[in-house]
Amino acid sequence: MAASTVIKNSFGSGSITLEDGTGSPLSVVVDFDQGDLSLSGMKAALKDTAAYQTRGTLRSVRHTSRTFPTISFSAMMSEFTDSSGGTAIDMIMGKSGTPFAARVSTLGANADVMAFKVKIQIEGTDNGDSQDHEIQFDDVELSFDWSEGDPSTFSFSGTVWGAITGDIAVS
Repeated sequence: MAASTVIKNSFGSGSITLEDGTGSPLSVVVDFDQGDLSLSGMKAALKDTAAYQTRGTLRSVRHTSRTFPTISFSAMMSEFTDSSGGTAIDMIMGKSGTPFAARVSTLGANADVMAFKVKIQIEGTDNGDSQDHEIQFDDVELSFDWSEGDPSTFSFSGTVWGAITGDIAVS
């Protein structure tokens, strides 16, 4: 596949979907996302690096403990909750009376931490690419902040405890 010659931007080119860990995953597309998804802490081995020195001379550089990248994104607020279709907030909080009240962590039904699969899709074929571009983050623990304003917004952040696959994969 040849490298794309079309620069991607956030103006209608992508979507963010959250899924739980049930057999037929419950899912919600993040409405009104701002196109500002950010991924931090990525490196090839997902490991911390330690420099070993003696008497001021670098002797070796080694990988040590695993690191855990973080993601963040924001969305304009339309509503906190929706009993019929559910919102991203309903998914994160497992609000009673919404489709996500019975959500299950991707870490397992008995997991202490509620985690989700976060899927990012960026349009490619409409721009002449041979395929759309996808990244999947497994076992993401999500939180959100709400800010009142013009418009009011949600800011989401999460730690990726699991695998990262798709166009940015960690081997």
